[in-house]
Amino acid sequence: MKTELQKPEEHAEPELKPIPEYVEELVAKAKRASGKLAVLSTAVKNQALFAMAEALEAKTDQLLAANEQDLDAFGSAPAKKAMADRLRLTEKRIGEMAAGIREVAKLPDPLGMTPAMWTRPNGMQVGRVRVPIGVIGIIYESRPNVTADSAALCLKSGNVCVLRGGSEAIHSNTAIAAILSDSAEKSGVPAGAITFVGRPAREVVSVLLKQDRFIDLIIPRGGESLMKLIAEHATIPVVKHDAGVCHVYVDVTADPAMAESICVNAKAQRPSTCNAMETLLIHQTIARTLLPKLAASLVAAKVEIRGCPKTCQLISEAKPASEQDYGKEFLDLILAVKIVKNMDEALEHIAQYGSRHTEAIVTSDYGRSMRFLKEVDASAVLVNASTRLNDGYQFGLGAEIGISTSRIHARGPMGLEELTCFKFIVLGSGQLRE
Repeated sequence: MKTELQKPEEHAEPELKPIPEYVEELVAKAKRASGKLAVLSTAVKNQALFAMAEALEAKTDQLLAANEQDLDAFGSAPAKKAMADRLRLTEKRIGEMAAGIREVAKLPDPLGMTPAMWTRPNGMQVGRVRVPIGVIGIIYESRPNVTADSAALCLKSGNVCVLRGGSEAIHSNTAIAAILSDSAEKSGVPAGAITFVGRPAREVVSVLLKQDRFIDLIIPRGGESLMKLIAEHATIPVVKHDAGVCHVYVDVTADPAMAESICVNAKAQRPSTCNAMETLLIHQTIARTLLPKLAASLVAAKVEIRGCPKTCQLISEAKPASEQDYGKEFLDLILAVKIVKNMDEALEHIAQYGSRHTEAIVTSDYGRSMRFLKEVDASAVLVNASTRLNDGYQFGLGAEIGISTSRIHARGPMGLEELTCFKFIVLGSGQLRE
């Protein structure tokens, strides 16, 4: 009889904790793990990273099944195409996630690095040493690969990560985080070092942003609404990873073949990314000869061109651009084009409409290239190279946690060193302050 009475209780759904209590419990556990993770040996961290990569590959089918649930719920409306591409996992993308984790494992451990020490007149030695930031809250949308990249980079740099992905990827992110944390803990990483916030309610973010007792830094990756929410609610320091309104300026001295290949790659290679070109600026002197051929290559890559009046005169396929098209992050095969009088106008346009993310110039003039590097305000400025190259892996940093558009602490792709800070160390022999 006793057994029969217990059955309904055993199978009852557990009552969900209130969100504030749920969040505080998670971040408190994360904080407890931070001290242990900070002193974990490089060998143990690397062993855990290799195990995490292997586990992702071994459970590819499980991850694809979870991702399919998210894609089905998200829908296939044309307006959602760019977001759906960010959300989608494939066998190749899972392999790339695993490869990124292995690359992080192979990178030098930044912790303990001492760039310099100096001796004061009283004989004491002073220096700075790299240490973890502590607990990093990462709030992001759409891309499940961010879960793997963030966990790997935080682990190698000695930081505990608290991951909160978007509700549209809840099944994918839950599966990835569970695989990573389980394999890491089996390799000696403290429980809580990879913490995933599994409740999709939007209120979770507002509560998370108030946990300054437990979280040391917030890194958001997402759209305008997310950035606004964080700006309004965060009591924790924030390093922003904002929109990518990226330009390529084709100068009068540009090599035509180089300009064409760079522009097509920057726009069409993967248009749903934040470092894809959104606006093409081209010098009026070469527009008549260069733009028709370049536009034909873009149209062949299924790019919709929205151009200024001069562009529309030269390109029959171009649609008239509105004022809103300049300064817009399309994240799709749509490109705003403007013919400019000179480099000054190009620089003015970038300053007005750019998001300080990634900007590029195509030119064979050394002076112009140096001027562009000096005057353009962005996290990365490129000469004769695609904007798509502004990426931690491409820069040799390994996987990145994102591309910071902030000016404080870190700017551009954030790799291992950007996830550390310094503390001063002093070696004395009895010195006192007089």
